[in-house]
Amino acid sequence: MQNGSDFFVRFWGTRGSISCPGESHLRYGGNTSCLEVRCGEKLLIFDAGTGLRPLGQELMADTPLEADIFLTHTHHDHIVGLPFFAPLFDKRNRIRLWAGHLIPDLTLHDVLVQFMNAPLFPVPPKIFAANVSFHDFTAGDVLEPKPGVRLITAPLNHPNGATGYRVDYGGHAICYVTDTEHVEGKPDRHILELIQGADLVIYDSTYTDEEFPKYRNWGHSTWQEGVRLCEQADVGKLVIFHHDPGHEDDFMDRVAEEADKRRPGTIVAQEGMVLRP
Repeated sequence: MQNGSDFFVRFWGTRGSISCPGESHLRYGGNTSCLEVRCGEKLLIFDAGTGLRPLGQELMADTPLEADIFLTHTHHDHIVGLPFFAPLFDKRNRIRLWAGHLIPDLTLHDVLVQFMNAPLFPVPPKIFAANVSFHDFTAGDVLEPKPGVRLITAPLNHPNGATGYRVDYGGHAICYVTDTEHVEGKPDRHILELIQGADLVIYDSTYTDEEFPKYRNWGHSTWQEGVRLCEQADVGKLVIFHHDPGHEDDFMDRVAEEADKRRPGTIVAQEGMVLRP
C-alpha cells in the first residue's frame, strides 16, 4: 500500500469569483481555483481557473504528459485558464476533461465550444493539438480514472450545479468541496457522506458566518460551516479555500488565527502550498 508521501495536493489558485493580482493578495494568492493532485505518478487536476496557466507552464517540462482535469462546474472563474493551458497545444499530450453537473442535453464539450467562441474568444477548442477527450458523468457517480485511484462525487448546492470530489488513494482521502451554499442549522448530508473520515477537506469558505446573511443564494459557504461539517464527519484537517476577492491578506490572516482557535490545525490555502494527508 502506498503512503501519504506520494499522495499530495498543490494549490495553484485559491481565489473565488475573479482573479485579483496585487500587493494586497500576495500571501494567499490572486489566481482562481486550480489544484494539482498527485497519486504516485498519476496526475489529477481539479478546476481550471487562472491558476491553471502557471501549472501548465511547469508541466511542459514533463511532456509527453497524461492528465485528467476534473471540473467542479463551468462558471467562468473555474474554466478561464483552459485556453491558456500550454499542454493542450502539444500533440504529444493526452488530456481528459471531466464534469458532472451539466444540465440535460448540454455536454462539457458544448459548454467549452460556447465559451471559446466569437465574440468571447478568438479560437475554438478544436485548436488544441493534444489528444483531448471529454467525459460527462452524473454527480454521485464513482469514477476510477486510473487503477488504484478512486473518485467519489457528490452534488453541491450552487447555481447551475456543481460537483464535490473525494480522492481515495493508498488508504488516504483528500476531498475538494467548493462552490456550495449551506442551509443554516442543517448540515448538507451529501457533503457529510463525502467527507466522512477524510484526511484533508478543502472547503468553500468564501464568507464568514457574519457576512453570510448578505449573500444568501449566491452559492457559497463559510469557514465556520466548514468547521462544523468537519467536526461532525471526523475529518483530519480542514483547508479554507475559495477566498473572496475582497478579502485581502490582512483579513485572511485574521481568518487563519480565528479558525485555528476554533479548530486547531485548520489551514488557510495559499498559492504554492503543498499538503499531504
